[in-house]
Amino acid sequence: MKKTPTVLVPLAPGFEEIEAMTIIDVLRRAGHDAITAGTISGPITGAHGVIVTPDCVITDVDASALRMVVLPGGLPGATNLKDNATVISLLQRVHASGGIAAAMCAAPMALGKAGLAKGRRVTCYPGFEDQLTGGTCVTDRVVEDDRVVTSRGPGTAMEFSLALVASLGDPAKSAALRSGMLVG
Repeated sequence: MKKTPTVLVPLAPGFEEIEAMTIIDVLRRAGHDAITAGTISGPITGAHGVIVTPDCVITDVDASALRMVVLPGGLPGATNLKDNATVISLLQRVHASGGIAAAMCAAPMALGKAGLAKGRRVTCYPGFEDQLTGGTCVTDRVVEDDRVVTSRGPGTAMEFSLALVASLGDPAKSAALRSGMLVG
């Protein structure tokens, strides 16, 4: 069986649990090798007290093995991701090599800092638009523009995750998951 592309989901203290778990679960259901990496070592506590032990630490991630980096939002998780130099570097390197950079809720601010919002249509949680430097902010629930995928917030986590599966080259798998999970 052919191994599917590796997807990285960085987790920082204060991550949004619904977003992170939905992204990870849907990508793994689709057969993608989705790994989690903590911005700190050991278990990480989400914005609502859920504790997750990542697969590895972000500094141990090999960017050349990645096809996508996807950031869940939440506060202060999204700010912690934006302020992490390794996260910003991974976003830039993966996108520059033809991969996909994705973020939802408040986390698109990291895409803004990485220079990946510039010249693209993007969306985010209301109130964070000013951090998407050079981007054209829209209110669509999920936006894809030149290998940059963004979404609005916890209520869009499922459709964002299914869009990620499709953007990795498998729209049929995305549609099958949508049907199988009874997504409207």
